[in-house]
Amino acid sequence: MSKSHTITLIQGDGIGPEVTNATRQIIDASGVKINWESCEAGAQVFKKGLSTGVPQETIDSIMRNKIALKGPLETPVGHGEKSANVTLRKMFETYGNIRPVREFPGVETPFSGRKIDLVIVRENVEDLYAGIEHMQTPNVAQCLKLISRPGCEKIIRLAFEFARSEGRKLVHCATKANIMKATEGMMKRTFEEIAKEYPEIEAQHIIVDNCAHQLVKMPEIFDVIVTTNMNGDILSDLGSGLIGGLGFAPGANIGDNFAIFEAVHGSAPKYAGQNKINPTAVLLSGVMMLRYIGEFEAADMIEQALVVTLGIDKTYTRDVHGDAGSVSTTEFTKAIIDNFGRTHPEWTRRAYKPINMPKIKDSQKAIEVKSRSVAGVDLFIEAHNNLEGMGKKLTDLAGSANLKLKMISNRGVKVYPNAHGTEPDLTDCFRCRFISTDANREVTDEDILNLISLVKKDYRWMHIEKLNMFDGVAAYSKAHGED
Repeated sequence: MSKSHTITLIQGDGIGPEVTNATRQIIDASGVKINWESCEAGAQVFKKGLSTGVPQETIDSIMRNKIALKGPLETPVGHGEKSANVTLRKMFETYGNIRPVREFPGVETPFSGRKIDLVIVRENVEDLYAGIEHMQTPNVAQCLKLISRPGCEKIIRLAFEFARSEGRKLVHCATKANIMKATEGMMKRTFEEIAKEYPEIEAQHIIVDNCAHQLVKMPEIFDVIVTTNMNGDILSDLGSGLIGGLGFAPGANIGDNFAIFEAVHGSAPKYAGQNKINPTAVLLSGVMMLRYIGEFEAADMIEQALVVTLGIDKTYTRDVHGDAGSVSTTEFTKAIIDNFGRTHPEWTRRAYKPINMPKIKDSQKAIEVKSRSVAGVDLFIEAHNNLEGMGKKLTDLAGSANLKLKMISNRGVKVYPNAHGTEPDLTDCFRCRFISTDANREVTDEDILNLISLVKKDYRWMHIEKLNMFDGVAAYSKAHGED
């Protein structure tokens, strides 16, 4: 414990100052030498008019120190600024979100005694959390789901390397690849490819909804679960519910050069300043931070003291025990410090090792293809008139651009030509798929621009998507009902 560490400390909003101060006090009492640099982010920064919620001073501090411990930050809901939490993760490319889910002695839940001990490794910067949204029409909103091959490789390798660092023997990859075959399918295919490099670790793919089902039915079967951003956000909250709630759910955001440690829970402003919140989640995030910087002994001592406080002394905050008989945040903090040196006989200490952070070479970041071509284009238009009339009109317009209308879909379902006789409920946003009149002729940019120039005279268009072919394979999905 002789080495000194400088770490950025962001207290956060709502209950943030209480739980981060408790964590800081416990870590300082452990003997680890840390110089804390206090910085701002979140609600108070938004109120000053900075739309990112993260001031330059905080960015500079993390750039210098490479490590931050932060409390929960308030996120505007449904409107306004971006989440400062997500901004920090993306800004520092902390692509891996590691969220342990472990049963605590003395914390009674419907799953007590099941020996739950799993970790969810969540991709942290891609997927729907890219936050790229557009109102296509006044009635239809769109969010782009972005999944990259390098992003999949990094998070999957991190999951396997994390499993190695803790001596874990099973990694599940949870995806919705049965529906989203290009995006979630890329995650599945990358997992199956990389798993071969870790023969000592069993690898299994699981559909994410089945994963949620099995987490409730048989949570003890899981060891490590690696998954995409949105899936990981949902599954990790489900996991915390198995062990007593978000008050016991720590997290680490880890990248090649930076690491930010934070609890899974939010800022809970209605409890702020009442000195009765449970600091365990942030404290365990701090324990993860200590292991990350190599302070394994202090991390184990704090973790054991916490488990003794809960499992042997039965000292609880109100979220565990209710108001009657519960202790304050400060009393709980003191109890943990007083228990330094004690151990719980049922709490197994893992043989933790530093994580071997995966390195992706620049040469591995691009997928090489031998051939590529454009088979057609999807043109998204706003329309309110008769569907049959629109289909005939677009068919005529396409012919003047050396293209033909293959189909029109609405909310992903083919609605023209309507060979099934059904009457789906339509919105005003239509995807119109145009392909070449000659299967042996590639659709050119000039064809597409010509098509747009013709269509715009009668319809408002929003965006286009090229129908790419890579090595002769269609790199786009069909509509439901499309031939």
